[in-house]
Amino acid sequence: MRETIPVGQRTRVLIVDDSAAMRAILKKILQADPRIDVVGTAADAEIARRMLKELNPDVLLLDVEMPGTDGITFLQKIMRLKPMPVVMCSSLTAKGTDTTIEAMRLGAVECIGKPAGGADALLREAKTLREAVKAAARSTMRPISHDLPRAAAPTGGCDPELVIAIGASTGGVEALFSLLSALPPDIPPTLVVQHMPGLFTSGFAARLDRTCPMRVTEARDGEKLMPGTVYIAPGSDAHMELYGGRHGHIRLRATAAVSGHRPSADVLFRSCASLGKKAVGVIMTGMGKDGAQGLHAMHKAGALTLGQDENSCVIYGMPRAAKLLGAITREVSLDALPKALLRACREPLGREIMGTN
Repeated sequence: MRETIPVGQRTRVLIVDDSAAMRAILKKILQADPRIDVVGTAADAEIARRMLKELNPDVLLLDVEMPGTDGITFLQKIMRLKPMPVVMCSSLTAKGTDTTIEAMRLGAVECIGKPAGGADALLREAKTLREAVKAAARSTMRPISHDLPRAAAPTGGCDPELVIAIGASTGGVEALFSLLSALPPDIPPTLVVQHMPGLFTSGFAARLDRTCPMRVTEARDGEKLMPGTVYIAPGSDAHMELYGGRHGHIRLRATAAVSGHRPSADVLFRSCASLGKKAVGVIMTGMGKDGAQGLHAMHKAGALTLGQDENSCVIYGMPRAAKLLGAITREVSLDALPKALLRACREPLGREIMGTN
């Protein structure tokens, strides 16, 4: 028997896609959840603009590639005039990947890939789509800066023996652009787990590399850690670990999902715990609890651990779980995070002072 949810408690969704067949299948998938109400569908941005005013939905499900005003242009206008939770739908192609990364940088909460198998393949991803829409409805929208300045921080002074580990999920793409673009090019080796579909991580790393002062690359198994480099965990296929300490290498292992994810921030953080005070852990915006246990292990081993605060998170899930475990040395806003991380990199004294503040 279908559960009955009062109208006021349902997530109200507007679907925007130029394909009538795709609109129909997306509506069917979402309407199967009693907690979701599809209040309208639109074939293009102009129709969607009018329906947004009339229907005031909680979440916009937006196709990236549309004729006329494309999804990216429409998203920019929405985020400038009336920020709201947006879930993007994108084809899993090279062009679609680049566009998707731009959409998430601009403030889209989540992106769902359209599988090449069409409607049948999309139906197999129905649960993922429904969960993404409901998570988006719980997200906190904040003003997005579309300017990505190069780092104001001067080069020099970073501890060459330090390793930084970062975990993020929903809202993390925009947050990582903001954080990394404000750090100097000689930062210590930095390992990042960002939950996203596997085909998107190489494009994400390439986009960060073009934008940020330091080198950013998708991690490869056996790669040695180098200063001034950020390593993005490849999505979906394997966990990323640090093996052999600061002068060791990256290990990618195709083992079972941990905390519901592969790659998992918990796995990364645990692998860095052996470094003790020579590691800094950062847990950022995201849904769920991934990273909390691993960050706790780093914290107990003596590492400085930073958590993004609730007010600056799109979804305060992962940082909240870490905070409840006592895994966070200090909470900071996204805007203050670059300065806090840079201070931690400036030799041991900076980390000790932060740990007592």
